[in-house]
Amino acid sequence: MDRAANCEGHQMSKLELGVCYYPEQWDPSQWRDDAERMVDMGLDWVRIAEFTWGLIEPRRGHFEWGWLDEVFEILGEAGLRVMMSTPTASPPKWLIDEYPEILPVGPDGRVRGFGSRRHYCFSSDVYLEESKRIATEYARRYGQNSHVHAWQIDNEYNDHDTVLSYSDAARNGFRRWLQESYGTIEELNQRWGTVFWGTQYSSFDQIELPNGLVATPNPTQSLDFARYSSGTVHLFNKAQVEILRTHSPGRDITHNFMAGSFEYDHHAVAADLDIVGFDSYPLGNLLGSSLSDQDKHRYLRTGAPDYQGFHCDLYRSQGRGRMWVLEQQPGPVDWAEKNPSPADGAVRLWTWAAYAHGAQAVMFFRWRQAKFAQEQFHTALLRSDGSPDQAAVELAQVVKDRAALPPAKRQKAQVAMLIDYMSIWAADILPHDDEFPNTNILREWYTGLRGFGVDLDFVGPEDDLDGYALIVLPQNMIVSDDLASRLQATSAKLLIGARSGSKTPDMHSPDTLAPGVLSNLTGVRVLRVESLPDLAEEAVQLGNQNPLPFTGWREIIETSEDVIGLFVSRYQNGSPAVIRSDRATYLAMVPSGTLLQNILRDVLEWIGLEVSETHRDLRLTRRGDLRFAFNFGDQDQPLPANSKRTLLVGEDPVASHSLAIWTE
Repeated sequence: MDRAANCEGHQMSKLELGVCYYPEQWDPSQWRDDAERMVDMGLDWVRIAEFTWGLIEPRRGHFEWGWLDEVFEILGEAGLRVMMSTPTASPPKWLIDEYPEILPVGPDGRVRGFGSRRHYCFSSDVYLEESKRIATEYARRYGQNSHVHAWQIDNEYNDHDTVLSYSDAARNGFRRWLQESYGTIEELNQRWGTVFWGTQYSSFDQIELPNGLVATPNPTQSLDFARYSSGTVHLFNKAQVEILRTHSPGRDITHNFMAGSFEYDHHAVAADLDIVGFDSYPLGNLLGSSLSDQDKHRYLRTGAPDYQGFHCDLYRSQGRGRMWVLEQQPGPVDWAEKNPSPADGAVRLWTWAAYAHGAQAVMFFRWRQAKFAQEQFHTALLRSDGSPDQAAVELAQVVKDRAALPPAKRQKAQVAMLIDYMSIWAADILPHDDEFPNTNILREWYTGLRGFGVDLDFVGPEDDLDGYALIVLPQNMIVSDDLASRLQATSAKLLIGARSGSKTPDMHSPDTLAPGVLSNLTGVRVLRVESLPDLAEEAVQLGNQNPLPFTGWREIIETSEDVIGLFVSRYQNGSPAVIRSDRATYLAMVPSGTLLQNILRDVLEWIGLEVSETHRDLRLTRRGDLRFAFNFGDQDQPLPANSKRTLLVGEDPVASHSLAIWTE
């Protein structure tokens, strides 16, 4: 199958709907009724079996497929399409007893035991072979089943912080990876800078993992361990992809990434998938986010206005246009520090926001609320007694909405945000500020641009950069020579945040000082950096506007002659804070709030992009000929004036916790 053609063919689509179903947790007498109710409710897909290994293979080599065969027949006869899963997120107890070295080890050096899920180490060669074995068994059994239309591999790779493991297997694998990467121990010593603090090595077998040390680990060692660990996830996923392509050709393959997870390189894993999926929990992730307490209160029951858009745009871009929400929050969850109920209408709002930002399908988690074990308070479409919960009511409205809409394809945006996982790891390793926002910068800049009605794509360091009016580098510490050359070659203007280009791939400071390979584009040289506490508030003046306060990261810079006179902002003492050359605007600080908004507005005007400011609770976007407005607030909000608008869904003004869809 031509994956590019397949991708293109699926982008022009209507919204498909599905649900996560756990028949093994319910009496078989309920299965047929469940399937019939799913169809009656307008569902198209059912995802199953991601935690079934111990049931299917209760002891080595003994398989009990009968119950799952029956489930397939019931779902298929009802007209539902099945997304089958490989069960490797939860290895059975008998396997752990055979090979206890499969278990992961935490940074404290303690083994993380059996009894929940994700109890395996990606570095375990034994577990890699066992996962391939069981994936092969599942694929041989169901790979050609006419009811199977897609596969999910494993489940939420970094859930419970399981990408990094400090086991013996991880240590040995890391040593092998280092030898393959560096060739000689002398090369490693030179590139790690082990002469600092006298930590030289004479063989690769001497190297330990960067945990449990007296002081800070070597930053290059820490970055290499992050690279190595990310690579183990990629290899683990790729091994199962190859098995499924062999035994189940023509079926789409996906994995459910976790919103807010940056611990492994999603670009690398996504490259092997047909669809990139993610799990959407707007309220579950709210209280732990970087939003202010005021905004957390404001959006307590709808989630941050840009939560769904940020993650859908990110994973749609990584999926080359093909992205699904594989778990959509249906009501209160039970795993956050607090678990509020969504406002009535919020589930419908999230569902259509996902579609507007490129989702082809949304699956609700889960069909029926569990009666036992770890997730009893996690709501579902149905309560545990089978009665419909609020999400089922909103699903009915989504189905009604869907009937009123034509198919639509998400278009390429004019603005792209560059996301590089290695730079994210680097900033965690060398923060220089214990409150440095790191990935929150991505979200804040995204929110700032979306507040002006700007649609975005995300691009990775190796992606095609052509065709954009603006490419945004919020905080890309590590920029390769190749990436810098390709940025130089584009016709796009650049918005470059502080710290970008400040480290080489070896985590060294560049010989030319920061921003290193970006210096020719920016005309800037960073002489010194400082991180300021809140009590040391500074002010920045943008053009003729009143000075605005900021604190946190600040850079002291000098500029080349070709940018003299093009400063658009200065610190209170007159030194440059925001600098513009003919191609790039560079920020010598990390702005937020009103200051960030004013800078973004100035940049959008600089490139000639239309700015459409709306109320803070309202978000506008488009998918092909369809226009969408989403109201995350408690008050009705008017749409921008437009005499050519034909409303298909909703009204003007847009009701609280609701949406409008129209054509022009």
